[in-house]
Amino acid sequence: MGVAEERAQATVEMAVMAPVLIIVALIVYNLMVFISATARFDRVAPDIVLAHGASPVGGEGAATAAVAATVKTELERAMGTYDIEVEVSVAEEEDGSPTALLSLVGGLRTFTCTMRFTPWPQGLALAGIALGAPVRLTHERAVIVDPWRPGVII
Repeated sequence: MGVAEERAQATVEMAVMAPVLIIVALIVYNLMVFISATARFDRVAPDIVLAHGASPVGGEGAATAAVAATVKTELERAMGTYDIEVEVSVAEEEDGSPTALLSLVGGLRTFTCTMRFTPWPQGLALAGIALGAPVRLTHERAVIVDPWRPGVII
């Protein structure tokens, strides 16, 4: 009678712990994927900004938006199989003096590259219950370049 009770107890313990272990495994998996994506994003973002965003484009507006769109497209391509969303914004730093000698030349540009990761599983429904993480993880990388000195990150 003691052996049968121990076997039943182990089965109950396993039935109780299995969902907890699955959830912990999903958290660890998603964390590892996010850390890997972050490391890759931090490596490729400065290179892509230097390659595509450092050319001096006069003025703001459409030209700056085109540079940001190019950097975004190249970042998405460089990230490969990672299921992330990329957003790029560009801000030009002004020296504040409208009468400065080189006010038409333009100043430093700050490219803010943002990566958003949605943990897996997302949009999965099991028995009418929606499964998925309630949060999205975000990582941001700012790269400041001088458009008049190629290859210089500040």
